Amino acid sequence: MIRIRNLVKKYGDLTAVDDLTLDINENEVFGLLGSNGAGKTTTIHMLATLLKPTSGTATVNDYDIVSQPAKVRASIGIVFQAPSSDDMLTGYENLQLHSMLYSVPRHARRQRIEEVLELVGLTDRRHDQVKAYSGGMRRRLEIARGLLHKPKVMFLDEPTLGLDPASRETMWKYVKRLVEEEKVTIILTTHYMEEADMLCDRIGIIDKGKIVALDTPAGLKAGLGGDIIRIKTKDSIDRVRQFDFVHKVEQSDGFLVLSVKDAKKALPVLLQNVEAESAEFASPTLNDVFIQITGRNIKEQAEGGFMERYAKYD
Repeated sequence: MIRIRNLVKKYGDLTAVDDLTLDINENEVFGLLGSNGAGKTTTIHMLATLLKPTSGTATVNDYDIVSQPAKVRASIGIVFQAPSSDDMLTGYENLQLHSMLYSVPRHARRQRIEEVLELVGLTDRRHDQVKAYSGGMRRRLEIARGLLHKPKVMFLDEPTLGLDPASRETMWKYVKRLVEEEKVTIILTTHYMEEADMLCDRIGIIDKGKIVALDTPAGLKAGLGGDIIRIKTKDSIDRVRQFDFVHKVEQSDGFLVLSVKDAKKALPVLLQNVEAESAEFASPTLNDVFIQITGRNIKEQAEGGFMERYAKYD
């Protein structure tokens, strides 16, 4: 559905996207993960024809993003981070307006609006003004709006940013339903690793404009080589590294993070031989994968970025 070959975007001396090559399959939920400034938003903007690449090529639904931008735009739907529906209009009126902008045939508009409202669970609230909607409802309305013209590809840019955990899980349910019923390919960006793990068929981690890891969520986690032990100790990395069951050891947030084959067996041995203030173990998560590959914690970056954006309006 999406074919990217040697895509590059430069801003002067800064290379935001660096020789990116990637294929995304039809009816796939593909997670594009990266820290702030890694190049994921620039990539999406090029695929959506909002930016022209410096070099390289890409096609969306077999249409070239440079030579056939109108056909690309007719093939895609986009949900941006910031809601853009009119607060003073009702949900139904917002969708009516956008059905005209998307050139949905007049005879099909009413039925299509009712279909997307039902898909995102807003049928009962369709005649309420959007200003009365919760944050989660607004995000679902944005998804409904992007689906009006039956796109082949949907870009969801941080679809659950700022939502509470319950609203986030509700949104996951509707995204899954979207894939099953609309047969649409989704490119998802998120800083919530559990969201990517739950929804994505494959994940590409982008860093400094390059894809540095590409696999299923299970494959990425398996690549860490076992369970994870986090231990707070004054002993050195070299002291911990001497145990033969330790595959890897790194420092993160004041802890030593160890990759081991079997944490239940390894942890008692460590505690007998290392002076530990605290210790915990778990199976690897996508956040562990992200830290291992990029050296950064994506959740902390997300929270910092969100607070920075929020402060502008405070």
